[in-house]
Amino acid sequence: MPLISPDDGHLTVFNLFETDTRALQDDVLDAMRDIIDHADYPGWISSTLHAGVDSPGTANYIQWRSLADLEARYQGRKFQQKTVPQFHKLARTVRLLKTELEFTQHHPGLGDGIEISPDRDDYTVLIVLDTTPDRQKELLHTLAKPDEWITTVPGYRSHTYFRGLDGTFVVNYAQWDSKELYDAFHHLPEEQRPADVRAGRVRARELVTGRQANTYRVTHSRSAAG
Repeated sequence: MPLISPDDGHLTVFNLFETDTRALQDDVLDAMRDIIDHADYPGWISSTLHAGVDSPGTANYIQWRSLADLEARYQGRKFQQKTVPQFHKLARTVRLLKTELEFTQHHPGLGDGIEISPDRDDYTVLIVLDTTPDRQKELLHTLAKPDEWITTVPGYRSHTYFRGLDGTFVVNYAQWDSKELYDAFHHLPEEQRPADVRAGRVRARELVTGRQANTYRVTHSRSAAG
């Protein structure tokens, strides 16, 4: 199963779809699963499909060997003439986000790495923070750094920050034990957070121009190795 590792050098792509209903979410999941199960593209490493929990939608976490391999896939006739129109018909919004891993941290109890798999019970939180190219570096500097406090928060498993290649966004991909524990953390009063964490949150809000968030469960995964 795919691992999130700062040493792999992979290009990570997030394909995010928001749908108006759960039925349309299921249609997107079915279509994406079919693509994943038949994927055989040069440079494709893995795809991990997520189903929306809080709001209808899907996320596909895709690892590629290089940007050139991804662009070859995107420029293919079938992708342009069939795949793209199909998903625009099913989804209210479609975002194809090209990223590089910038920082990752996990609870010491998880061992050496972060796995994403339908065989796990992770409650996944995925947040896209929109920004501007002149502010992306500072946003990452503010957020993507070691945080010992969060490892003491009940339910925390891991979080990873990805840098958008076009400079206009940052992605936070996090894993928690459950919705209840994540919600308790998310709604924790500011005064109960450490001073440095509060200061970072304030500065991050000043650097962010938009925010897209949802929670997910992993439903399917496949890699080029099988």
